[in-house]
Amino acid sequence: MEHKVTCALMMVLMLALSSLAQDQAETCTVAPRERRNCGFPGVTAEQCHERRCCFDNTIRGIPWCFYPLPIENPQEEECPF
Repeated sequence: MEHKVTCALMMVLMLALSSLAQDQAETCTVAPRERRNCGFPGVTAEQCHERRCCFDNTIRGIPWCFYPLPIENPQEEECPF
């Protein structure tokens, strides 16, 4: 019985975490050399976010306003317990 309870709790936790990921289907964690420009010269953070893009002006010489990457959802696996 304890095994089933552990698996059930793990599934609930996984579903909760996956629903959080579904709310944010994209991520702004993009390697600088992989950034695809989404803005224009002089774009502000606000203008960039209005375009539903990411803004990071900490690295010179690469796009500061760039398209986010989609979050890949791994296939659900059976409980290993």
